[in-house]
Amino acid sequence: MWIKRVLDIVLALIATTCLSPLLLATYLLVKLSSTGPALYWSKRVGQHNQLFSMPKFRSMRVGTPQMATHLMNQQKDPNAFLTPVGSFIRKTSLDELPQLWSVLKGDMSIVGPRPALFNQDDLIALRTEKNVHTLKPGITGWAQVNGRDEIPIPQKVALDVYYLQRQSLCLDIKIIVLTVIKVLRRDNITH
Repeated sequence: MWIKRVLDIVLALIATTCLSPLLLATYLLVKLSSTGPALYWSKRVGQHNQLFSMPKFRSMRVGTPQMATHLMNQQKDPNAFLTPVGSFIRKTSLDELPQLWSVLKGDMSIVGPRPALFNQDDLIALRTEKNVHTLKPGITGWAQVNGRDEIPIPQKVALDVYYLQRQSLCLDIKIIVLTVIKVLRRDNITH
């Protein structure tokens, strides 16, 4: 798996360099449109269920409860917590760009199952049962290119298991290409 780690570092460095104007512009957009820090550090579950802090550009107002959107939908309207640019940076996936730092640091990979929030007990338990927790989480993954926010947790974990059983450089490249296409089309993105 050292090849995957080297590839992660190379891709993250290339992406950070190429996207640095976009990173700076998004940082300024978030900072100037709402009070609070531009970056939000989310407590996430990583490989072997170890917690780590994952950076994102802040799309929600300061003080928003930390919970998955599907859980928030059951209690409150998530749109009420969005910053003025929150919807835009989520729809364009610009909020995800700081995760390149987590890839460089080694907490994440470019491709892998998306890291669960620390309080997504149902997702964490099912992934642990199916050994998905042995994988390093990714910025994108097989579940993201096959439904993203639109699919229920059991189906998401089934897609994670598919990736676990078939992971390869070719599959990772396919996922990266599909991710770029889906982000440009804004497929399956909530808010």
